[in-house]
Amino acid sequence: MSDWHATAVRRRALAVLLAKRLRSACRTRDLRIDAGGQEILRRASCDVGEDGSVVFRLGAQLPGHGRRIAGREAARLLCELLPDAADDALAVDAAEAERWVRHADDVAALREQVAERGLVAFVADGSMLARRSGVDDRPMESGVPFAAPASMAVEFTLPHAGTVRGMGIEPGVTLIVGGGFHGKSTLLRALESGVWDHVPGDGRDFVVADPSAVKIRAEDGRSVTGVDVHAFVDHLPSGDDTRHFTTENASGSTSQAAAVVESLEAGSRVLLIDEDTAATNLMIRDARMQELVAKDREPLTPLVDLVRSMADDHGVAVVLVMGGSGDYMDVADRVVLMDAYRPEDVTERAKALAAKPTGRSVEAEGFRMPRARVIDPRSVSSEARGKQKIRAEGTDGLRFGESEVDVRSVEQITDPAMTTGIGLAIEAAVRQGWIDGEATVSEALDRLEEALEAGGTAALLKIRDVDLAVPRRYEVAATLNRMRELRVRRSGE
Repeated sequence: MSDWHATAVRRRALAVLLAKRLRSACRTRDLRIDAGGQEILRRASCDVGEDGSVVFRLGAQLPGHGRRIAGREAARLLCELLPDAADDALAVDAAEAERWVRHADDVAALREQVAERGLVAFVADGSMLARRSGVDDRPMESGVPFAAPASMAVEFTLPHAGTVRGMGIEPGVTLIVGGGFHGKSTLLRALESGVWDHVPGDGRDFVVADPSAVKIRAEDGRSVTGVDVHAFVDHLPSGDDTRHFTTENASGSTSQAAAVVESLEAGSRVLLIDEDTAATNLMIRDARMQELVAKDREPLTPLVDLVRSMADDHGVAVVLVMGGSGDYMDVADRVVLMDAYRPEDVTERAKALAAKPTGRSVEAEGFRMPRARVIDPRSVSSEARGKQKIRAEGTDGLRFGESEVDVRSVEQITDPAMTTGIGLAIEAAVRQGWIDGEATVSEALDRLEEALEAGGTAALLKIRDVDLAVPRRYEVAATLNRMRELRVRRSGE
């Protein structure tokens, strides 16, 4: 059907469907294709053209004996098994293809309407947010379907699915609270994954988040280069300049402060934070601790005293999972209680509790956006390091030249193909002059994003013909910022 490939979103969905079908059709381990997981991403493994043409890119392990290729077995693999698998993949059932492309239409329409409504996220009723396990990202078979509280419910009309009702999250500060094991972190993980489209039947089919949403966490031991963390760390006993903070071994608090600043520098306007993976001393200082340790002896300014200014003065929405500190009720616009995976709007109750003074004092007047940085391109080129090598180590690390970049805490990297895509995007940014020693980090990312939007996987395949998925600018920025060889200067210097 010609309309299956009529739009870019349809072609992307159809390409993922065909890649998955080819993976299933390959009846030998000697043929492999990157078909990804639950996300619908632009992948090098399959490309559907505007004219309906299909290009598969896959790997073949040629059979052999020692250093000699077994010719007959190789011929059978390439001339019989591979064509048969491709034929099976392309013989897609019309109803199945129609389901995928219609789903792509609906998600695209939903994202557009959510943005027009001014929301930062939406979770549809009936969504299955829980996953089967930590290593199986498919929906839990016996989980609790999501149902929006009436006070936060919104409806959208989609071209094929019709009316969809669910919970809309507005800008500002949103607090997700509740007891342990009641679904707080599960909801946040669904939101962080909501920057990507998902395959039909994933359970998060109509869970979408602002495209700029970034998950923030603490990360002991990471390197930080020239980041303005002064809003969170106004001085250090060592006398180091916190407006241009650099360390090879960040603490939990300084790493989280850097992650916030780096995400804002990259253009994020929605931050997602879970107290389970956050630095406690950067999140809160309660009244008793304030009385015991005077402010002039505490260099850290906790997020609770900055988050209101971030939202009001700079338009940065923050969604926080919080189960241990009630002080965030003082600054929250809305509070969602998760009770056995069912959300309840408890904003009014929380405001009533917040009206009772705790004796805690606010430790900051407001949040100041950081000064822009400029990257030295010589510090991030894989070729400049002797060996032009870019290789993913799963989703935990990236081999870039002779360097190993630890990205295990960049939680929105979906799979190894995206890790590879990030490395190639960084190399492309240097080769094409998007990182040129003059452009700020934001400007360089703008150029990269524009090129990836226009060229897709082709822009990265020019660097190397490998399995890859096209990343967002935010994962590229997070990886750049974790390079220990990175060199930067402040804009204007």
